[in-house]
Amino acid sequence: MNKPFPFPLDLSEQGIGFRPAEEADVPFLLALRYETMGPHVAASGVIHSEQDYLDRVLVSFELAWIIQHEGQPAGLLKVSREGRDWELKQIQLGPALQGRGLGQRIIEAFLTEAERCGARVSLEVFKANPARKLYERLGFSIVGEHGALYEMECPTPGV
Repeated sequence: MNKPFPFPLDLSEQGIGFRPAEEADVPFLLALRYETMGPHVAASGVIHSEQDYLDRVLVSFELAWIIQHEGQPAGLLKVSREGRDWELKQIQLGPALQGRGLGQRIIEAFLTEAERCGARVSLEVFKANPARKLYERLGFSIVGEHGALYEMECPTPGV
């Protein structure tokens, strides 16, 4: 089944594509989770078991998209588009793609589509995760916190 990508975005000029995640991707996604989030989890003082990492990979798996670079799995994107309350559930880029502005371009495209649809976007981020600064530059602000996480929101004008 070909499910449509959840918002307009073409990064093919940079060798970036997207495809729906499949069960066979779980080992890659688990390794990606450890690699990209492990340091932030540890810096937050949170202890996650292997099962915790796996549970996070599997939550909302039906929304998961594999970010591909030159046809190879290189990251993960999960977004939820429910009514006027959308959520950036997860975005993770492997080290080879970090620092190139790709994450920012993906999030900007999602925010543009949310604005077009009159939706607000929320996310959660570990307090120790430096990605929070990117989210703030893109218009997100902290609206709450629980434990080691900040709740952030990027409102759409008029919502």
